[in-house]
Amino acid sequence: MDRPAWAPRSIDISVPSVSRMYDFYLGGSHNFEVDREAARRAMEFLPGLPKIMQANRAFMRRAVRYAADQGITQFLDIGSGIPTFGNVHEVAQAARPGARVMYVDHDPVAVAHSQAVLEGNDGAAVVAADLRKPQDILRSPEVERLIDLNQPVALLLVAILHFVEDEDDPYGAVAELREALAPGSLLVLTHASYEGIPLPPERAGGAVDVYEEIRNPLIMRSREEIARFFEGYDMVEPGLVAMPRWRPDTTPEDDDPYAFSGFAGVGRTA
Repeated sequence: MDRPAWAPRSIDISVPSVSRMYDFYLGGSHNFEVDREAARRAMEFLPGLPKIMQANRAFMRRAVRYAADQGITQFLDIGSGIPTFGNVHEVAQAARPGARVMYVDHDPVAVAHSQAVLEGNDGAAVVAADLRKPQDILRSPEVERLIDLNQPVALLLVAILHFVEDEDDPYGAVAELREALAPGSLLVLTHASYEGIPLPPERAGGAVDVYEEIRNPLIMRSREEIARFFEGYDMVEPGLVAMPRWRPDTTPEDDDPYAFSGFAGVGRTA
């Protein structure tokens, strides 16, 4: 297998990566055949995966514009993945010139490609770190340089928490991040769930098994379990809903049925 110039030498390109699979679902080019093969196997059970990912990205963009409209100029995107068109810094800086965006990911490909995309953009940067270790993120020189935690921040945890197993205490990590945020900050979150998927859970579970096989378990939580991540936040209307139903730009009923899989929401710190 040939190694593209953009692939860091440190990564094993024979092992699938969830961020590169996500890039493939969105039609990106920063993925390998091993990622495409795993994604296609998952799509055999859950053919609407690309539609789910597109709905996820569309929600993210709406939520970033909402945050900017609320006067927020700082964005901390944890589990940011590989940048694609209409990413957080593009949306935020278009809505709020001078907005600062800090991307965080533990995938070397995501970090390397983000560095290339962000070159020359003084208001955006990326750091290699893991959601499961919040203090490593908060105390990193990159975050300290770009983000003032004494001012409101939009914290994005978009399509990342369903890759954190309960034994790694995702609720504790989210609470630790919340405690570091100034009043008026926002939590922007999406999460996978069997609820809303237009297939029997046992069939959709085949896709979950694929992620288990590549050692990136996909944790499908219930709406009630996802709502727990918003403890300490006041929910922004319309609350925790299917992604197309959160402040839509168009009529949600026009969306593909798969777009309604999982949940999205925004909360505000008091």
